[in-house]
Amino acid sequence: MKNLISALWLCISIGASAQPFTVAPDLFDRHQPETLGLATAPGTESITVYRGVSEESQYNHGAVLFANKGTLYLQWQSSQRDEDAVDTRVLYASSSDGLHWSAPKVLAPAREGAVVTSGGWWAQGDELYAFINVWPNNLAPRGGYTEVFTRQNGEHWGEAARPKFASGEPLDGVIEQDFHTYCGRLVTALHRQPGLQVAPLYTDDPSGLSGWKLGQFENLSVKDGVSRELEPSNFMRRDGTLVMVFRDQQSSFRVLAAASKDCGETWSRAQATNMPDSRAKQSAGNLPDGTAYIVNNPSGSKTREPLTVTLSDDGATFDRAYLLRAGGEQLEGPRYEGLYKRKGFSYPKSFVWREHLYVAYGENKENIVVTRVPLASLAAH
Repeated sequence: MKNLISALWLCISIGASAQPFTVAPDLFDRHQPETLGLATAPGTESITVYRGVSEESQYNHGAVLFANKGTLYLQWQSSQRDEDAVDTRVLYASSSDGLHWSAPKVLAPAREGAVVTSGGWWAQGDELYAFINVWPNNLAPRGGYTEVFTRQNGEHWGEAARPKFASGEPLDGVIEQDFHTYCGRLVTALHRQPGLQVAPLYTDDPSGLSGWKLGQFENLSVKDGVSRELEPSNFMRRDGTLVMVFRDQQSSFRVLAAASKDCGETWSRAQATNMPDSRAKQSAGNLPDGTAYIVNNPSGSKTREPLTVTLSDDGATFDRAYLLRAGGEQLEGPRYEGLYKRKGFSYPKSFVWREHLYVAYGENKENIVVTRVPLASLAAH
């Protein structure tokens, strides 16, 4: 009995000490669901990049941002009506000021025998890389793999290639849009086959096209080929610890998080934090001064509204937050019907560019919207 009590106490102690970050109590006011009691930071503005078109592109989702050589890029997936439909294609638009956007162009057309979705961006020198995810229709359990297009000059994109592990084998999974650099290396995560089993991923190849290695990480659980941890993002604490945040597929409606003290090579087991979430994709990162941030829907339910940014000076305690978009009556619902369509601000992804934090997302899974906030308005006062 004594040994059992000691073992239980050890597990409790490890669980308590392994929390990668905490959120200040009462930061979000549950009695004000439209705003959670948060104010909008001065200078916040929202721009509709693309508005869904009836019978043509009613579904738009999975927006992801990147800047290269003075231009801000945004890609997303689009279909006539339904999510993950056979006619899904990947579009992209660009802007020189973050306010005025080009008409969309096709990055990846609909593909026979598979669905294509947005996958993110990277660049090295003059070369811009656009990543997409390919989901074969006949693959069971449902999963996919990553492809990348390279653009060297003008608007011409080369043929699709497969990013590779250090072994030379192509990546056996999809990348969910987030690339960050730490310690001179790229860190992200792969949803590996069979199914979608999250594994942290890193490479010392600055292009992100090869040399990928799997970080040592143990999933909390896997059900029907899908890990409990999904759709991660990441940031760095002030002490140099990397933190990866995940959607919790088991519906705790809390952000899961794991930590790495060796630049992504080994990771702790994921822990449920006290950061509320909507069981959806989120976005995390660091501002230029090192401030850590998380963009999500901290509703603590399936409701994907409001949209907020929560900040921490040290990456260990998140103690202030701002409203990006209010929900409730301040958001008009979907105009069109469609599979998995829902009201709210879905799957935000962020990027810091020209003294602003930019956040792109799907509004009601119909419109692609960018909200930007001056960095000066996010600074601690």
